[in-house]
Formats: sequence, structure tokens, C-alpha cells
Amino acid sequence: MTTPNSSALAQARHRHFAGKQRWGFVWALWLALLWGAWYVPGTALWFEPPYAGIPPEAVFGRLSATAVMTWIHAVAVFAFLLLWNALLGKVGDYGRTMVRFRRISKWYALASLCGGPMAIFGSYIAMVYAGPVFAAISSLLFPVVGAVIAALWYKERITRRAALGMAIIILGGMSIYGPGLFGEMNVDQPYAWLGYAGGVMSALGWGAEGAVAARAMDVSDPDVGIQCRFSFEVMFWGLLILPLLALFTDAPVGQLLFDTLTHPPALLWIALAATTHAYCYTSWYKATSLIGVSRTGGIGNLYAVFALLFIAAFTLQLPAWYFLIGLALCVGGSFVMFSESAESVATLRDVAVPGGSA
Repeated sequence: MTTPNSSALAQARHRHFAGKQRWGFVWALWLALLWGAWYVPGTALWFEPPYAGIPPEAVFGRLSATAVMTWIHAVAVFAFLLLWNALLGKVGDYGRTMVRFRRISKWYALASLCGGPMAIFGSYIAMVYAGPVFAAISSLLFPVVGAVIAALWYKERITRRAALGMAIIILGGMSIYGPGLFGEMNVDQPYAWLGYAGGVMSALGWGAEGAVAARAMDVSDPDVGIQCRFSFEVMFWGLLILPLLALFTDAPVGQLLFDTLTHPPALLWIALAATTHAYCYTSWYKATSLIGVSRTGGIGNLYAVFALLFIAAFTLQLPAWYFLIGLALCVGGSFVMFSESAESVATLRDVAVPGGSA
């Protein structure tokens, strides 16, 4: 028999779960919007000195330049995140989370390895060697990677409805980018395989990062967590990778840094890319903490639609007919996922996590 108190409690629980679901999908949509915007400045940076002057056949030179570019990008993102947390009054929480390495921030360190030297670096490589179209489509599989890792590692549930919605969104992204992809790839280019390898790195890296970061967000604030993640990326590049490149190779790391920092157009594109990526990442981590890895990734794949919209606005070229097909599929997949019950989304991870407490 249902009592008035139990009925009121059930309604309150439903409102709570519905609010978490609604805000989770709102943040996931912001993730998609800002991620789509990132491809414009991210690609434009390759057309500015000192990067534009490096020929495609100078493979090591371009890889070194990508490392420098990714580190400067990470520093700029960190600066924007520091401003964000200062406005929220969370800088103290950031410091307390960073020093708790054994239980919390170690996961953000691992996430930074997956997302920085692997995913962002790989995406920049894909842009320059295989084109921005391939760089975008190759990342569409990241929700699958993240969902599989989350399901196997800490048993995050993937319901049939969530899996169907995610599959529809991925299909929509492929419909948008597929025709352009086949026209953009050139199998005769001897270094195209580097771009394809970068695309695989981006999909695997971002998928793994989402699953690893969610492990830490069980016990930490996502706003603080994302700043910890970029703190470690800045350190990995600035204290380890770039110094090793400068010491043990003939890579002109110092010259590339100087040329980039003294060329205003390059700095402008980096600032734009860092702004979109900083708050894209903030939205990603917030959404993941609310609706889980797989659903955040599925909605995040709407970046394919937004990327085409931004490219069309930037180049003043209308999208092709297949854009409408892809748009319908992506939006349809999102509604499939959103139509899942609020209670189902909110209890995704009400299970014991292997390995004990974070």
C-alpha cells in the first residue's frame, strides 16, 4: 500500500533525477557545440607561421611542431580554466584535489595522458596529414571506446535505448562526413598514414579519457577535475616531452616556441582554439558526472553537426544535401537517448566500483 509520504518521496526523487538528466544533457549539448567550433581555429593554425612553412615531407619537423602547438594550447586552456574556477571560487578546491594524488588526482594525470599526448596531439596530426574532415570523423567512435571501458571497468550500464541512440548519432556523423571524407583522402600521399594514425589516437584517447576521468569524478568536482587534468598535461609536455625533444634531437623546440609567441595571428587562433576547448572540456566533465560516459559521448557526437555549421559560417559555403540526412540522424539519436527515464539515467553507476574507494 502506497502512503502519502512514500508518494511524496517518490515524486521528489523523480524531480531530482529529472533535474540531473536535464542538466546532464544541457552540458553535453554545450560540449558538442564548442567541440564543433574547435575544428575551425585548430585547422586554421596550420596555415600560419611558423607551422605553414613546414613542408609535408618534413615529417619529424611537423611532429615536433605539433608537440609545441599542443603544449601552448594546453597552457592557454589551463589559463582559461583557472579564470573559470576563480570566478566560481573553487581555486582552493583545485589545490586540495591536486595534492591528493594517491586517491584522486592520479586519475586526472592518467586522463591527461589519454587526452593530451594521445587525443589532442593525434587530432592535430590528423588535421594536417589527412584533413579536418577525417580528423572529425575519426573521433566519432570515441563514445564507443569510452562506453566499453566504463562497462568493463566499473560496470556502467549501457541500456538498449542508450546503445541505439549512440549508434544512430554515430551513423549520422558518418553520413555528414563520409562523402567529404572519400573526396579528401588521397591514398597516393606517402604520409597520409600519419593522419590516419592520428585519427585512431584521437578516438582511443578521448574515449579512454572519459572513462578514466569519470572514475575520479566519483569523489571530486568536475570543474576542479578538468583543471587538474590540464595541469598534468602542461607538466607532461613542458617538463618531460619537450625538454627531451630539445636535448636528444635536433628539433627546433625553442625556435618554434619563440616564433609562435611572437606571431599575433598564430596566437589569436590558439586563443580561440583554447577558449572553445577549455569550456568544451568543462561541459564534458560536468555532463559525464551527471549522465555517465556513454550518454555524454553519444550526445557529444553532435559536434559533427555543429562543426559543419561553423565551417559553413566561416567559409560562407552552404552544406551539401547529405548534411540534412546526417543532421536528422544525429538529432533523432539524441532524442532516443533523452527519452530514457530519468531514474534509469540517474542510477547508471549505483554499483560498487572495483578497487575500493578513490
